[in-house]
Amino acid sequence: MEEKRDQETIKDEILEKLEDVIDPELGVDIVNLGLVYEVNLDTSGLCEIRMTLTTMGCPLTDILADMVDRALVSIPEVKKVDVKFVWEPAWSIDKMTRYAKMALGIH
Repeated sequence: MEEKRDQETIKDEILEKLEDVIDPELGVDIVNLGLVYEVNLDTSGLCEIRMTLTTMGCPLTDILADMVDRALVSIPEVKKVDVKFVWEPAWSIDKMTRYAKMALGIH
């Protein structure tokens, strides 16, 4: 019998998969860039990703939403992905991990 995984485990896997989504302009993943603000998964399998972009009006919204969708397709609990782009709070380099800052040469 298949064991049900808890929400935390699934959310961790979602974030892990999102690390495979590379921002085409910066060459660093969206998690380490600090672009992913929130991950929600409801019982029906709808996964809502609230994220932002480094600049408002960035032309990559559709491309990134598609990349997020493809990154999560292998997680069995995720039936549908809804990427919501938000602009509050505004993104800044302070949201980047140490890894992302090093990769981009920011000290």
